[in-house]
Amino acid sequence: MRILHVFKTYLPETVGGIEQVIYQLCQSTSAHGVENTVLTLSPDPRPATVTVGNHQVHRVKLDLQLASTGFSFKAPGRLKCLAAQADIVHYHFPWPFMDLLHLIAGIDKPYVVSYHSDIVRQKHLLRLYRPLMSRFLGQAGRIVAASPNYLETSTVLQHYRDRVEVIPYGLDQAEFPDPGQQRLQHWSERCGSNFFLFVGVMRYYKGLHVLLEAIAETDYPLVIAGAGPMERALRRQARHLGLKNIHFAGRIDEEDKSALLQLCTAFVFPSHLRAESFGISLLEAAIHGKPLISCEIGSGTSYINLHGQTGLVVPPSDAAALREAMRTLWENPERAAEMGRNAAERYRTLFTAERMGRQMAELYRDLLRHE
Repeated sequence: MRILHVFKTYLPETVGGIEQVIYQLCQSTSAHGVENTVLTLSPDPRPATVTVGNHQVHRVKLDLQLASTGFSFKAPGRLKCLAAQADIVHYHFPWPFMDLLHLIAGIDKPYVVSYHSDIVRQKHLLRLYRPLMSRFLGQAGRIVAASPNYLETSTVLQHYRDRVEVIPYGLDQAEFPDPGQQRLQHWSERCGSNFFLFVGVMRYYKGLHVLLEAIAETDYPLVIAGAGPMERALRRQARHLGLKNIHFAGRIDEEDKSALLQLCTAFVFPSHLRAESFGISLLEAAIHGKPLISCEIGSGTSYINLHGQTGLVVPPSDAAALREAMRTLWENPERAAEMGRNAAERYRTLFTAERMGRQMAELYRDLLRHE
């Protein structure tokens, strides 16, 4: 069974949540007789074909970027050629050019759409795009949501409930590197061994400005690892608030991330907007047995983190509630440790890459049986 995945960006050039999901899908479905290929855009597609993990990635020239949407003149021809060799095309939404690409290329193969997120920010452009989006989603053989929470709260997905299946994202614990004693000692000396941790790209919807407000009246150590468009503003805010208990670790590699996840007391994930549709970082912390703090935004974050069991869930954009959740875990280490154990068990039950791969392979087979 041959599957062609289509998304605007991919490894090794970009590392994000959707890229990670596509990678885990390609790796995990191969054990179930699936041969995967990825088509993506690149500002410099040389070489045009690269190997990532166990699959090939085909890259075409990114010619134009408009409202976070990449366009390519060569993409329709390449899609048509690669789709002819595939049994199913698996599109990863949202990427408005992808819908147009499918139409222009005249794809007549069955297709699946992984609905990763509603379109949150470009509301005016959404009005123009909606007819094309409705046609694209309406003709999909299956639409995949990553959590029942997101299915229930997405007004778009409600129109297609009869063809939506929930398959949670999964990660392979074996792929997390052992940081080694030297790396653990390095971070322990820099950050201590009792701190709150955030890991991720510093984007507008991550709610990190609220997190800084939450710790302004405390002495709880906080480590923020990662980089992104909001970094400069957040550093300014930290200086303005006079924060002495915060450490900006900057961009880190996988070994550093594993070290910090092993060392931290709890993982805090203050995303306050629905653009945060799932929360891969929460899964990474759960794998390491850490209690979680997140916000209720009607997305997959509250499917990973069950309030009172795997951690605490607070209202979005509420610094006082976030501070109180941190206080609860900080002052009750035994309860925090129990929540961490529950988080790890929930990962093993629902969020492994093996489970995701098995469910997705069955979806592919079912779609082909009914074609």
